Amino acid sequence: MSAAATWVEVRQQVLEFLEQRIYPAESVLQGADKAASERKLTELVKEAKAAGLWALGHPKDIGGQGMPFLDYVYINEVIGRSEYAQRVFGTYSLQDSIMLKQYASPQQQEQYLRPLVAGEICPSFAMTEPALSSSDPTQLQTSAVLEDGVWRINGHKWFTTGADIAAYTTIMCRTEPDASDHKAFSMILVPTDAAGYEIVRDTPLLGLNSGHFEVKYHDIRVPEHHLLGGRGEGFVIAQRRLGPGRIFHCMRWLGQAQRAFDLMCERLHNRSAFGSSLADKQLMQQHVFDSLAEIQACRQLTLHAARCIDSGDAARVEIGAIKVVGARMLHNVVDRAIQVYGAAGLTDDTPLSRMYRHAREARIYDGPDEVHIQSVARQVLKRYREGGQGWDFGTRDAEWAGNA
Repeated sequence: MSAAATWVEVRQQVLEFLEQRIYPAESVLQGADKAASERKLTELVKEAKAAGLWALGHPKDIGGQGMPFLDYVYINEVIGRSEYAQRVFGTYSLQDSIMLKQYASPQQQEQYLRPLVAGEICPSFAMTEPALSSSDPTQLQTSAVLEDGVWRINGHKWFTTGADIAAYTTIMCRTEPDASDHKAFSMILVPTDAAGYEIVRDTPLLGLNSGHFEVKYHDIRVPEHHLLGGRGEGFVIAQRRLGPGRIFHCMRWLGQAQRAFDLMCERLHNRSAFGSSLADKQLMQQHVFDSLAEIQACRQLTLHAARCIDSGDAARVEIGAIKVVGARMLHNVVDRAIQVYGAAGLTDDTPLSRMYRHAREARIYDGPDEVHIQSVARQVLKRYREGGQGWDFGTRDAEWAGNA
């Protein structure tokens, strides 16, 4: 990326790279031959770096290209079109690099952060546990006990994404058993080659090997300085990691939905039934209208939430809303595209079947819909209960207009 390039130009470069280099390679990248998949991925990463498209959103002082948050949001929308693009463009690690930049010690940054941004290592993050309702993380039971300067960790996690390729896992565990629920947990950085770190399985999701691993910790021992941030700060770190992360998720979902929309519209023109193009059928036109409206509405909600984050607001209501609306939008759009494709949409001859399964996952990971709905409603209703100010939909817009 040249210093003078605008986000519009970079977005177009990323889109062209996707269409010309990543799309044609997807059959290899998702194939059963893992060695061939990794070779192709390595090849694409080298090409992305040579094109100046690597680590666009990472801050410059840790080795990234320093694209401003709001500019990068638009790039992430394009990256979302392929499930492999995050690793190709070096954005797979962005949530973790933001977290480490803010909370890691100088020693931790040297060991993990700089190699992470350079693409030399991959991260993983462990929070969810199989035996508990993870929509209430205060129930988490994985524990870490400090003895003679060493953390001893025992527990059982799953949905640890990328544990098989990660150099380390950031583990959320109970370290302060006598503290209140939200101060009882800490984050500890654990190398995946540590003794006692057992990968049980790649958890199959809706018929796919998902890359979300079940892992057990058998008396893992790591030095005290592997603590990330302070003791009892696990919830604070998790929330500050998840806020921008949900923006990134939603923008990638928009990219997936836009790709599905493209496929649907092309299919409508390329197929005919009962003497005319499918594009002439009114029920098919309804699919186009509904998908267009949902994508654009969700896009505006997501960009609004991103502006709130960029202005320093925690944006809890906005982020909770887009998490639900975005996941539903993606599911609906992909579902309509499959309907238009008919039997072919159920096969793996198009990206739609994988996209559909990932869309269904989106309504559960990073918090199920029900939790976000309840949280958003409570926060809004609290405004009316306390002082009767209500919810002003235009307040932030007026502030931004004044700063323009």
